[in-house]
Amino acid sequence: MVRNDPPPLIAVCDAGPLIHLDELGSLSLLSDFQIWVPKGVWDEVQLHRPAVFEQAQIALILKNISSENDNPILRTITSTLNLDHGEREALSLMTLISKGMFFTDDAAARLAAQQLGHQVHGTIGILIRAIRQEALTPAAVIDRIKSIPGRSTLYIRSSLLKEIIDLLEKEFIFK
Repeated sequence: MVRNDPPPLIAVCDAGPLIHLDELGSLSLLSDFQIWVPKGVWDEVQLHRPAVFEQAQIALILKNISSENDNPILRTITSTLNLDHGEREALSLMTLISKGMFFTDDAAARLAAQQLGHQVHGTIGILIRAIRQEALTPAAVIDRIKSIPGRSTLYIRSSLLKEIIDLLEKEFIFK
């Protein structure tokens, strides 16, 4: 009998989620994705968190792509938002896939991706997805989110962090 496994979920990743999830010991949450990493992002992660590439449980695929895309809308948005080289490459790579997600923790890159019609998630969203996927318990996700200021270089306002934790506790813990 021939198995018809669904194609892997594809996500183009900016450096932030790879670095931050690794800092939180949560990189394995990307194991059900094929992660496309443009060369500029690859180099940034290699510089700041080379241990990411030692994680056998995730599929990281290096993609060489020019950040100079023929798409005038993409060029205008990335120029207007002053995105760095890796973010421009990642968004350019997103134009090559019809269905996929864009992972970034950068607010301007998130805005650009949303303007281009892409589904965007960051480190917090990936952690919360782990609850729905039953990869982590709600309590474990809340603990990891609480640990962000001490264990990760992800900057998130303390008031926003508290709001996220309160919402998760209300939805999952104190029902």
